[in-house]
Amino acid sequence: MAVTPITELNERARDVFRLVVESYLGTGLPVGSRTISRMASLSLSPASIRNVMQDLEELGLLAAPHTSAGRMPTETGLRLFVDGMMQAAEPSPEERRAIEAGLTESGPIEEALSAATATLSGLSACAGIVMVPKREPVLRQFGFVPLNDRQALAVLVGQDGSVENRVLDLPESVTPSLLAEAANFMSARFSGLTLSQAGDLLRQELERERTALQGAARELIERGIAIWSQDADARPVLIVRGQSHLLDDGTAADLERVRQLLEQLEGKQEIFGLLQSALAGDATKIFIGSENKLFSLSGSSVIAAPYRGGDGRVVGVVGVIGPTRLNYARVIPMVDFTAQTLSRLMR
Repeated sequence: MAVTPITELNERARDVFRLVVESYLGTGLPVGSRTISRMASLSLSPASIRNVMQDLEELGLLAAPHTSAGRMPTETGLRLFVDGMMQAAEPSPEERRAIEAGLTESGPIEEALSAATATLSGLSACAGIVMVPKREPVLRQFGFVPLNDRQALAVLVGQDGSVENRVLDLPESVTPSLLAEAANFMSARFSGLTLSQAGDLLRQELERERTALQGAARELIERGIAIWSQDADARPVLIVRGQSHLLDDGTAADLERVRQLLEQLEGKQEIFGLLQSALAGDATKIFIGSENKLFSLSGSSVIAAPYRGGDGRVVGVVGVIGPTRLNYARVIPMVDFTAQTLSRLMR
């Protein structure tokens, strides 16, 4: 359904509509005309307010969930409110400090991303999500530590000081001296390169026969590069924290929706696909209910903002997933501030 332009609503309709939406977002309950008449000095009787609410329902902006006189905004109505009427509130100093507190320049970036997601989840009472930037470590040193005749521990040291270990199956007839030779070759030849660059260089040299590597040594080095390349492709690209926030007191009558949402959160690859669209722009994006197919059944909203790496390019997305009745005016600026904070950390 096309969203009715806000300019097509007269002042009285805008006032009633805004009060209905704000009340619903605060309580999660349908709003009646008597409640609206007590909330503001509209100089309208409950009967007049009912007539306005009926008009708004015919426009597809409000709906009556059952036979009661109460109304609640539709997804179309929520979109109109968010885009044309909402007054966003900047994060408070306390919220800003809480978001910044878990972000430090030391340690793996994944830890900072996880901390930011957990904090955002707690402040928004939603599930927090962050897309981890795909990155390859720049290599500084390789090493092989023999474990037994058939296996060794491959050790990768990155330029950033990170250390990763993987168990590697050895080719036949590999001696400790051959392990040392392969490690020295890799450290000398591939230092300063990423894994993909190291793999490309090795293939080029083998094709041009510009290396004296033969037999087991060549196979060992190829395996040493491949084990991290394969692992990088399988790493999770999404961190989800705070699913428990979705099970609050207000969900008792809506357990089926929450169950569906929790199941959808398990499909991280599907959420990753949804967030890809947020990588394309500079601004925070809001998906309300059935505007995205993934969360159409659970009727959930997604607020997501891109963050940037040191070169200014967008490298990931941070955001929240929650019910459509979440506090958009408060949560949207909070997500945006978290993305800005992550961008500063990544520089």
